[in-house]
Amino acid sequence: MYKYILRRFLIFIPMLFIVTVVVFTMATLAPGDPLTGEVLDPTVDPEVVEQRREALGLNDPPPVQYMNWLSEISQGNLGDSLHYSGRTVEDLIMSRAPNTVYLAAFSLFITIVIGVPLGMYSARKQYTPVDYTATVFGFFGLAVPNFFFALIAVYVFSFQLGLFPPQGTISQPGLTGIDAFLDRLHHLVMPGITLGLASTAIYMRYTRSEMLDVMGQDFIRTARAKGMGEQNVLYKHTLRNALIPLITLLGFEFGTLLSGAVVTEAVFSFPGLGQLFLTGIQNQDFPLIMGINLIIAVTVLVGNLLADIMYAVVDPRIRYD
Repeated sequence: MYKYILRRFLIFIPMLFIVTVVVFTMATLAPGDPLTGEVLDPTVDPEVVEQRREALGLNDPPPVQYMNWLSEISQGNLGDSLHYSGRTVEDLIMSRAPNTVYLAAFSLFITIVIGVPLGMYSARKQYTPVDYTATVFGFFGLAVPNFFFALIAVYVFSFQLGLFPPQGTISQPGLTGIDAFLDRLHHLVMPGITLGLASTAIYMRYTRSEMLDVMGQDFIRTARAKGMGEQNVLYKHTLRNALIPLITLLGFEFGTLLSGAVVTEAVFSFPGLGQLFLTGIQNQDFPLIMGINLIIAVTVLVGNLLADIMYAVVDPRIRYD
């Protein structure tokens, strides 16, 4: 197992390199640079702008700029933001990351708590009104775009009913203890449900499909023929074998939630990494864009490694020695 984990970490290095090259290339292909807005401002001296561009290294060829960024990364430095003057990328990410982590964790909690049990119950009650209702919910969750659902949720639950706040992470500064926790949770409900809607539908459909497939296997019929209780058959044999595809999804899920939070955070004015990433794109803040993408890429790769390890926990037949 340890050798396998070490090999996977060694594979991470070229994969991260390829990801950063692709992202940097796409970012530099966009027209303009972080100082384009100042060039268009008639009150700003063009020579001053050119001096700043030279000082920031924006006149260097893209390969040189990338190597300079890579050199900083190798020293554990994500660089300085080009838009937020005087602030490092690391400082900006650390100030916003907790909010996005809370949002992603809350969304993942909703996905697992609702999607998996609903899929299980739908499989056990196949072709019943419950199954049909769950199927309609699944198609709804997959078909409705996040931004559209978010706008409807804000209009109905915030402006019309006044049940949840339409934006932000906390009502007022200075809250502590249980009051701060409940207030943050109150602000997480709508963006968390919005972010987790599609994932919940996917987990529900996958769980239902895998449960139905496993329930038709010979070893399940044998377990029932031996007199094993239905609950043991369901949880010890059926669910455990149906979990493997779900673990694969879970390996990608957290990284997907981090990257998918861009639209959700923009609609709800939620100050997290998604909104920060959108600001970086709008202002062509290359160090900020690269730093956030690097974090998302590492999260996805580590999530896949954890998923591989969980395979061996769920299915004892899987070994990595």
